[in-house]
Amino acid sequence: MTGQAVEPEIGRARLRKEDARLITGQTNWTDNIQVAGLLHLAILRSPMAHARVTRVDVSPALERPGVFAAFSGADLAEGLGSLPCAWPVTEDIVLPEHPPIAVDEVRYAGDPVAVVAARDRYAAADALEAIEVDYEPLPPVLDLEAALADGAPLVHADKGTNRCYTWPLATGESFEAVRERAEVTLRRRYHQQRLIPNAMEPRAVVVTPLAASGEYTVYSATQIPHILRIMLSAVTGVPEHKLRVIAPDVGGGFGSKLQVYGEEALALAVARRLGRPVKWTESRSEGYLATHHGRGMIQDVEIAATREGRLLGLKVDLTADMGAYLMLVTPGIPILGAFMYPAIYKMDSYAFTCTGVFTTRTPTDAYRGAGRPEATFAIERIMDDLAHELGLDPIELRRRNWIRHEEFPYTTIAGLTYDTGDYESATDKALALFGYDDLRAEQRERAERGDTVRLGIGVSTFTEMCGLAPSRVLRDLRYGAGGWEAASIRMLPTGTVEVVTGTSPHGQGHVTCWSQIAADVLGVPFEDVEVVHGDTKAAPQGMDTYGSRSLTVGGEAVHRAAVKVVDKARKVAAHLLEASEQDLEFQAGVFSVRGSPEARKTIQEIALETFMAHNLPDGVEPTINAESLVDPENFSYPHGTHLCAVEVDTETGKTEIRKYVCVDDVGHVVNPMIVEGQVHGGLAQGIAQALYEEAVYDDEGNLVSGTMADYLVPSAADLPEFVTDRTETPAASNSMGVKGVGEAGTIASTPAVVNAVVDALRPLGVDDVRMPCAPHRVWQAVRAARSGRAAEPAGTGPAQSGQSGQAAQGGDIGQYGDTGSSGDTGSSGKEGPA
Repeated sequence: MTGQAVEPEIGRARLRKEDARLITGQTNWTDNIQVAGLLHLAILRSPMAHARVTRVDVSPALERPGVFAAFSGADLAEGLGSLPCAWPVTEDIVLPEHPPIAVDEVRYAGDPVAVVAARDRYAAADALEAIEVDYEPLPPVLDLEAALADGAPLVHADKGTNRCYTWPLATGESFEAVRERAEVTLRRRYHQQRLIPNAMEPRAVVVTPLAASGEYTVYSATQIPHILRIMLSAVTGVPEHKLRVIAPDVGGGFGSKLQVYGEEALALAVARRLGRPVKWTESRSEGYLATHHGRGMIQDVEIAATREGRLLGLKVDLTADMGAYLMLVTPGIPILGAFMYPAIYKMDSYAFTCTGVFTTRTPTDAYRGAGRPEATFAIERIMDDLAHELGLDPIELRRRNWIRHEEFPYTTIAGLTYDTGDYESATDKALALFGYDDLRAEQRERAERGDTVRLGIGVSTFTEMCGLAPSRVLRDLRYGAGGWEAASIRMLPTGTVEVVTGTSPHGQGHVTCWSQIAADVLGVPFEDVEVVHGDTKAAPQGMDTYGSRSLTVGGEAVHRAAVKVVDKARKVAAHLLEASEQDLEFQAGVFSVRGSPEARKTIQEIALETFMAHNLPDGVEPTINAESLVDPENFSYPHGTHLCAVEVDTETGKTEIRKYVCVDDVGHVVNPMIVEGQVHGGLAQGIAQALYEEAVYDDEGNLVSGTMADYLVPSAADLPEFVTDRTETPAASNSMGVKGVGEAGTIASTPAVVNAVVDALRPLGVDDVRMPCAPHRVWQAVRAARSGRAAEPAGTGPAQSGQSGQAAQGGDIGQYGDTGSSGDTGSSGKEGPA
């Protein structure tokens, strides 16, 4: 309590405080929670993608051993409202009702139709087969473009359309004018396949009622306990002050737990109906059906440039798969990417339109990166295509167009103001680590001797907007919440510290980083800081965790609260030391009088003196605790350069990553070890989209990749060793100079890998392979090129006249109603290169 010398914590590679407990099994996952009288829930789900529900009879289930209760959607309808959509992106958006459990119609395979409560999960699951349901099949709606056609079957017949919304953005010169004066234009179609999140911990919820007071405690494996509390109150009618939501240990999320799910509302409704605690935990295959999916869109992209390679304009038309319903932020996910398609490049014109479309598939929503990976993929892919068209090295084309370091702060054509950045330094460092020139020389040599295993080199120079703030910007985007975050610091009488944060971690290392921030500012030992989170009673204010906002907003709130503690302690220290506040110095947790270093008080001593309150200045309250609510003035903009070398076997289609280098700039770093872990995890997920993962549906709308045997999640053995490094340009949008990092690897890696695959195959006449670049797709693309035929262009939009570069693409049937060609739809040039 008397204080001790402490080393600076910011920038220190601390082992995570959380890990000793997590890796030794001393955890409190939601499924571990046991309470007296607990009933287990199992949910019967529709086997059909689209059908009327004409009869549900749960009575046979009640005869099964151990079953306590069973309910149809009609049984529970009176106490349940529609699940919320918090992001109605346009005034005229189509917002269908979304019941937590279907009553008269199911709209995707996996839609809940009945629920059983039993003494254990096995009895509950077994009883589902006894429930009798009659379905009247309706046509599935699967093809995004066909869904918009006149006379198409409707997902929501009462709405009269499958079009959810159309959201436009146009800035700078008109794209038509830019196209007219451009010497070279390219038009491409790219596909973002659906992805299924695979958090280590499945979703789970436990609800315990307290009948005497009408209170309920909801334990949920969620990223958003504070938001969940508000929304569950709205859906179920339970007053918000009677709800306590706790996110205990949460084993990953990646956006999939940034959600208000029907199962959470159902568990609360059943607990209220029965007066008993209930638990529901999803199986992995159930999660594949019912946990929201990510991505799922068609990107039609057109770029205009001069012969010298200066960008003039960019036009993007998205067709985005909403799935069957709008979940918490479903419509806004493609819009998040709208501002990032211009990326780090300067241009004169930008036009963007997104059309959201309902289909009879699992709803989509946030998945790691949430709109930003899709945008980065499109611009980085077409930049490589343009470089090839112009005969330029891909790095050189980027250098000619990116924002130079001396131009910051820079307002982009999309209207964002990038505060800081240095793309040159990150790229130069990455090129040196990669051995770019040597690899290019090897690539040429192998091509000349006709090596059947081709070397390809992919580039991705990216930036992202993260932090999901400020609130006024979110207002303008029609987002239904703010972007602020809260933190408070409690100095305990014994000199230890409690940090209360509104962020809710699920693997990011908040406890460690927040302890480092508080310890650094307060000058107390790292070990003396405890972090309280994830409980709406213990941490009542917060906007939770998503969008790489935790450090830049939540960590900033911790930092500012700690500074307030020091400022309050300074008043007390000045009084006790009989000095003016201006004469006090504060270093390493100690207040001393300038010129008289022997006159000193540690901040721990001040905490005890304040608690006793025997000798405080007049008018000073007996506390140095403080809180801070931070609403940033701008997003944060991390950036980096990712380089990938692949070897593609043209005889088998197999792709292996030979080398992967990334140099990221995430501003000042709190904990280098945690940053490294975040980058590695992000890279794994981005590479997975490029090479491995895809949610596949059949023609009836059934998910046929519904288990880990069918949906390929890469293991460590499938991934290369990553070479990582950093440059550092501090952010100007917060006092710590930090930027987000959690999604950077995912955003940048996918185009780097696909660009490398395409680069390997370009000499064969292939200029696109649709993701994932699985061996059969690569092999089909090579075979098509060798036979002199292009992949079918059906569904890829009108081709341009002029110089045409139609080439072979991967060719199997895709989920969006075309032949799987990712779609070069032509290029044109006015005296441009062939």
